[in-house]
Amino acid sequence: MIGTFCPCPGTLPARPFTGNLPLLSGVGVICLEFDRYRGITEIIRNTILAPMSVAEFLRQRAVEVTVSGSYSLHRWYDCEGKLRNFACRTKRVSPFRMIVDVPVVGKIGERVTSYFQDFGEFQCTISATLKSGFLMELEMTRARRAWMSEKLTWLEKKQKDARIQELRGEARFVPQASHTVLTLADGSSHRCFIIDVSTAGVAISCEYDPPVGTPLAIGACVGRVIRKFEHGFAVKFAERQQRDDLVRLVVRQGIPQPA
Repeated sequence: MIGTFCPCPGTLPARPFTGNLPLLSGVGVICLEFDRYRGITEIIRNTILAPMSVAEFLRQRAVEVTVSGSYSLHRWYDCEGKLRNFACRTKRVSPFRMIVDVPVVGKIGERVTSYFQDFGEFQCTISATLKSGFLMELEMTRARRAWMSEKLTWLEKKQKDARIQELRGEARFVPQASHTVLTLADGSSHRCFIIDVSTAGVAISCEYDPPVGTPLAIGACVGRVIRKFEHGFAVKFAERQQRDDLVRLVVRQGIPQPA
């Protein structure tokens, strides 16, 4: 893999390098020279100088890791005027940015506050959008970025551990496909995000916020909303499903278009 170390304007010339890049090298412009010779700030300002496209990020060193979390867009409020929180899940992560699957896709340039149990809270900016997610730039100090690099290396090793793979037989699991369709009794449909699923029910995060007791279908599985929580709601299936058929029945990628 070949890249170029890009100092900020007014610092030393760029130095080419070759070989495998560490996670901390996965950035378009890193102001290390700026910090070293100017001593201005501890924060690496790559997110301001070099927002990145999804295609560029996919060519960089990063970890394909699934970590559940939550996020809020700074313009989304509920009927009581409170900031809405939605569930999300990482797909690809580096110490500088990450791609996340989400139920509500924001706009490029929009501010995001996110939280992940393994990583903590981030203040972010959306730099690119996808059909069911977005790429967000992470704002943090150099020290935390170094910690993030070590954490990702550990998670990458952990998910390759055979003992971890065996735990996927647990009752509640996260399907590989993150999105499905919620259908109400009147026939209207809403795209939604699967937090996790079991043979008895499913946890959902969605722009639509149904009250407890609402009958609906998640994919082809009919059920009823039995509980609300901060990032979504729980649906209990009318009939317990067979595990082998569960993903096929729950996951529906398309959503009917209005006539």
